[in-house]
Amino acid sequence: MKIAFTAAHNRGAQQALADLKNRYGQHDLDAADIVVALGGDGHILKTLYEIMSFDKAIFAMRRTESVGFLCNDFRSEDLPERLGRAQAVKLHPLRLEAQSTDGSKHEALAINEVTIIRETPQSARLNISIDGIERLSHYNGDGILVSTPAGSTAYNHSCGGPIIPLDANTFVITAICGFRPRGWRYALLSHDAVVEIEALETTKRPVRIEAGLAVIHNAAFVKIHRDDSKSLTLMFDPDQHLGERIIREQFMS
Repeated sequence: MKIAFTAAHNRGAQQALADLKNRYGQHDLDAADIVVALGGDGHILKTLYEIMSFDKAIFAMRRTESVGFLCNDFRSEDLPERLGRAQAVKLHPLRLEAQSTDGSKHEALAINEVTIIRETPQSARLNISIDGIERLSHYNGDGILVSTPAGSTAYNHSCGGPIIPLDANTFVITAICGFRPRGWRYALLSHDAVVEIEALETTKRPVRIEAGLAVIHNAAFVKIHRDDSKSLTLMFDPDQHLGERIIREQFMS
């Protein structure tokens, strides 16, 4: 099995990289059968974005003190056999098409979530439509977050949004410190829904969009939907499958 290793810059990840390359060799990405990423969730997400066009599966191993929700436990022994037993999880990213207040257009992909958030102390004021139907004419708060199931345990959950099973065929739109309308916190949407968000009073209340590696300042409008034409494959040990982790996370105290 041909493996391409990648690692975060911390000492533990770099030491593991040197050891694993010495044991199993190192192959170029285009020739590799699988990518083994060493680090935490931040490095894993960065690697997923970087190799999206190569259509390679990633097996991640935790070499950091962070949560490492997307990672398997680190072991250097018998790695090819372990990879052969690993189970695949397919993820579909969110695609956004946005326009800034100066008329410039932008596109981006997001594996975990898209956020539309205030740039200044002034709260964001947003108009929100789903599938062409206006649902909130005036939302006020720090911003709005649109999350995939894979990202639902992270920023979304910290904002009070629900954790979503991987096979639920849905995604969620969640308020970030929302205060108008009072009581509205989130909405679960079908996987094929289209979210359109317009920024209101942009001179007084500028907002930015964060999506994966992209940051779009002075945003005026964004359309978000799941991109089923793109898929990413994460590999997990059978006892550490991502679907099971998401279910288990809902019962954590």
